[in-house]
Amino acid sequence: MAVITRYVVERNGVEKMTFTSKAEADAYDKMLDMADALQVLLQDSTLLATEQQAESLALYLAQQKDELLVALGAKKAPAKAATKESVAAEPEQVTLTAVKKSPKAEQAA
Repeated sequence: MAVITRYVVERNGVEKMTFTSKAEADAYDKMLDMADALQVLLQDSTLLATEQQAESLALYLAQQKDELLVALGAKKAPAKAATKESVAAEPEQVTLTAVKKSPKAEQAA
């Protein structure tokens, strides 16, 4: 018989998600905390008609945290890594310049 450790994220007595990793469970719990805080903020606005809309939008924004922080200017967008295809598609331009040696350098050579 195998022993399996599971981490359960529970909110208000309701099981939300089960994980096999404590780090994943903690990250999901933190995301739910952000969604709760965003929901309070959204419910204070008059832009959303129902509480369900505020809850759905808050959960979406919490799930898209990194993109939201970039959009708000609180975080820089990640740099795009150059792939082999893009490097091959855009050949480097090389500029060659002639170097004139001084007469003293020519005598030393």
